[in-house]
Amino acid sequence: MSSDIMTDQITDLTPGGFTPLTAANLPALTLAYIGDAVYELRVRRHLLDGGCRKVQDMHKQSVALVRAETQSRLLSALEPQLTEAEADVARRGRNAKGSHQPPHVPVAVYRRATGLEALIGYLWLLGEESRLDELFAVLFSLNLSEA
Repeated sequence: MSSDIMTDQITDLTPGGFTPLTAANLPALTLAYIGDAVYELRVRRHLLDGGCRKVQDMHKQSVALVRAETQSRLLSALEPQLTEAEADVARRGRNAKGSHQPPHVPVAVYRRATGLEALIGYLWLLGEESRLDELFAVLFSLNLSEA
């Protein structure tokens, strides 16, 4: 793939605009990086929609939703519902070797969370907003006290 083509596509980070092939060919950690930002914004929007207005309260509530353990649980809940392409992206994200590993999170949990973030980044780049709505509905329905 030409570096000019890749640069032109990456500079437009609006939802959609990527083909499934182009998005799937991005490095898994790049997809996870984008997915991390999308995930955080979706969680913050959910808290705002739920009436949370104080930043301190929003931060406290969002921590439970953005932690690796919750993301790993969400991926487990979603796996039976994923398409083959989605499962492949999540697997690539899970298997990607990054240089950062938080000391307080088991490696397997952190890698599963990275897989979820890669999936979210992939779907966002494809403009699959309705599919993202479905995934986040599952997240927001999880019983987080079991985490």
